[in-house]
Amino acid sequence: MYPSPIEGYVAPATVDEAVTAFARWGEETHYIAGGQSLMQAIKSRMVRPKCLVDLQKIDAIQGIHQEPGTIRIGAMTRYCDIADSELLEGPFAALVDGAGHVGDRQVRHRGTIGGSLCWNYISACMPAVNLAIGSQLTLASLSGQTRAVDIEDFLGAPLETSRQEGELLLSVELPQTLGRAGSAYRKWSLMTDGLPVIGVGAFLQLDDVGSCSSARISVTGLESGPIRVLTAERALIGVSHSNTKGIEEALNDSSTSLDTHSDEDADAEYRRVLFRHLGRDVVTRAFMRALGNRE
Repeated sequence: MYPSPIEGYVAPATVDEAVTAFARWGEETHYIAGGQSLMQAIKSRMVRPKCLVDLQKIDAIQGIHQEPGTIRIGAMTRYCDIADSELLEGPFAALVDGAGHVGDRQVRHRGTIGGSLCWNYISACMPAVNLAIGSQLTLASLSGQTRAVDIEDFLGAPLETSRQEGELLLSVELPQTLGRAGSAYRKWSLMTDGLPVIGVGAFLQLDDVGSCSSARISVTGLESGPIRVLTAERALIGVSHSNTKGIEEALNDSSTSLDTHSDEDADAEYRRVLFRHLGRDVVTRAFMRALGNRE
């Protein structure tokens, strides 16, 4: 199907130009990042934009930057750049895991972290990964003011976020970690390049003796979209990397609380099995990364 007629196309070079263009064109204006999801919706006429504001020329919202107390990832940073980043080793390696297995090679060289978070597709990897590591987002409004929002407050139901009309996502900030921390993400899908049937992310902070002092566990592939698994997070407190039984019990017990569903890809119980299997793997890997193993 051909898209409905698009009256305007703007390719601004600055954030101010982008929000000004959005305000000028008004209703049915859409920002376009990598376009990997939006263009499919436009072609099928699920979305009928009056104007597209193309963000690819805005250097200020691209790249990964080490800053005092944080790492800032521009919203227009592509998956391939995240997957190759050495700045994201250890505490934020889950981003590398997720970005390195999003779609196929073409998608990874066009798709962006900001586009994925704003689209918030029901089983996408990036929302779940950022939920696990506790990212904070910075957005610019049509008035030019900026605001910061936690990832949990940003993500809503599938295809919904707290982004207001005309707001532009500028960057993703990663929280400062004290002491030893590590993260990991893994998905299981019917195809290597496919969307996850289940994907699990883990972020662990360790105490002085190497036991888990805090944890964030996320899962995607549910009808609700990505969620944190609070029962698993609580059960992992005090567990050490060598306590494989404790890790297994934490994931096994928490899997019963997941509101899984059945479809043509997997039934509800198999999704719980996948959560337990992937969960053990990513928690173990997060432990190893927190202890200095970069694998």
